[in-house]
Amino acid sequence: MRDVGAIVSKQKRFFNSNITKSVDFRLAMLKKLEAAIRGKEEAILNALYRDLEKSRSEGYMSEVGMVYSELREAQRHVRAWSRPRRVRGTVGTFPAKSYLYSEPYGTVLIMAPWNYPFNLTICPLVGAIAAGNCAVVKCSKSSVHTSALIRSILNDTFPEEYLYCVDAETDYDEILKQRYDYIFFTGSPRVGKLIMRTASEHLIPVSLELGGKCPCIIDETADLKLAARRIAWGKNLNAGQTCVSVDYVVVQKRVKEAFVHLLQQEMRRRYPDASRNDSYPRIINRHHYERLSRLLETEEGVIGGERNEAALKIAPAILPKADFDHEVMQEEIFGPLLPVIGYEDMESVLTTIKAMEKPLACYVFTERRERAEHVIESLSFGGGCVNDVVLHITNHNLPFGGVGYSGMGCYHGRFGFETFSHRKSIVKNVSFPDIPFRYAPYSGKKLKVFKIIM
Repeated sequence: MRDVGAIVSKQKRFFNSNITKSVDFRLAMLKKLEAAIRGKEEAILNALYRDLEKSRSEGYMSEVGMVYSELREAQRHVRAWSRPRRVRGTVGTFPAKSYLYSEPYGTVLIMAPWNYPFNLTICPLVGAIAAGNCAVVKCSKSSVHTSALIRSILNDTFPEEYLYCVDAETDYDEILKQRYDYIFFTGSPRVGKLIMRTASEHLIPVSLELGGKCPCIIDETADLKLAARRIAWGKNLNAGQTCVSVDYVVVQKRVKEAFVHLLQQEMRRRYPDASRNDSYPRIINRHHYERLSRLLETEEGVIGGERNEAALKIAPAILPKADFDHEVMQEEIFGPLLPVIGYEDMESVLTTIKAMEKPLACYVFTERRERAEHVIESLSFGGGCVNDVVLHITNHNLPFGGVGYSGMGCYHGRFGFETFSHRKSIVKNVSFPDIPFRYAPYSGKKLKVFKIIM
């Protein structure tokens, strides 16, 4: 197992050579990464199936395809993103011109999770490369096959002084004790706190992509059939092991029964015999399978939720008798269990959601535009959709990230480039004229002028 400290030292020396700052170099590295991925596409899809039993279609849609989209966007725009940008000056800076320069941080650490092991490793890496950084990558040890393949792809494609993927089994303490210039972490709030605490020792800036209990609000005007179809899809992507998955539904009591019935029909239609279906993903490991099983057993009147312990699969489950004080509502579910809670008054339910930690995503189904706007303005969350779910994370023109307990910082497209870049402020002045008014000595007359122009 390689010495992480030695790798970081090598990368810092390489970064200081300024080679990575060349836009041509960055473009070449992005193209090299894309070629390596395309050459291993079949192996990637196979690894995703071996780790999570994601079908080839789901694996491509939610992981490989999104990476290709990020790579295309970066290659198309990195030259424009990297140019110094002129900004307006002020009376105080006249006649100088003001600019913003984007510069890479240096050596960055990217720590990825197991639930979307390819997507959530490579997409932030694209931003780091586009911005001109060197990178150390740490994949999850839970997604064994995908992590090993990513390590092979990166370490066979790039020199270690530029990019290096450590062994997934490498000790966290060994990784985190290094002096990085930026840390990008995707995972749980519990581990995010540890990352932030460690980074604070050396004032290392961080991005934390975390999670939380993402609500979906359905009012009485919503198209219930459409809501059921889209929620069933978004909830059961990756068997619910998705940070922006619908964690729970709150639905107007007058339409709750009709919605639950339609949702049950969708679950049966889209995921027949799910616990034994080869195209339906499994729970990542026994620990999480047992955790979800215990949550299921705390609820009454469960619809679905058949279990296959040998395959670590849990069929989509509707929990129609759930409420905010139930055990299933005390933690992020991260699985195919969906509490459905009825409400009578919209303001009351918004107050209840506000009292909880800020979620990574929020969704609302309604045909009343003003109600959708009211929810968007009332609640603080990372991002979301109106009359849909999950879809916002597929648009690289939108930033993806959390707020508060669900994280800090964002990425995707230009936002990824900016996350891994420091914006350097530069004022370029001229030698003539040299306006003398700012210089000492200062007088009452100058004070009057300052008050007018500033």
